[in-house]
Amino acid sequence: MSSFTTPLHVSPMPDGKKWRIVRPFIYHHGSRYSRKVIKIPSGRETDFASIPKIFLPLLPFWAKYSKPSPIHDELYRVKAIAGKPITRKKADQVFLEAMLIDFRNHRSGKFVAYLEYWAVRLFAWLAWKNK
Repeated sequence: MSSFTTPLHVSPMPDGKKWRIVRPFIYHHGSRYSRKVIKIPSGRETDFASIPKIFLPLLPFWAKYSKPSPIHDELYRVKAIAGKPITRKKADQVFLEAMLIDFRNHRSGKFVAYLEYWAVRLFAWLAWKNK
């Protein structure tokens, strides 16, 4: 099973919308000791889940501010895992994998993970293209 190997430490930005990662954040994709490591360096910014306000009432609070979102942001930024290029579909699949791990203790976690996954599959193509 994949794993988050460090805690996520963030600090809010002055705009009130973005957060800065203050310590490197590491995720092992595929298995706990995988060499497919996604490392987000300190100083990177995230807006966590980019959920349109109209849909926010449909999701629990914890779904927006979760560990998988900065990972997804980083994959869209660098378009690679461990230096190897990836497709947008792969980035979205890693996002789903991370959500299923992070949300596993929430009653509606699996449902929320798939809801967010399909939202990015359908609507995040522009973000992939622009980063």
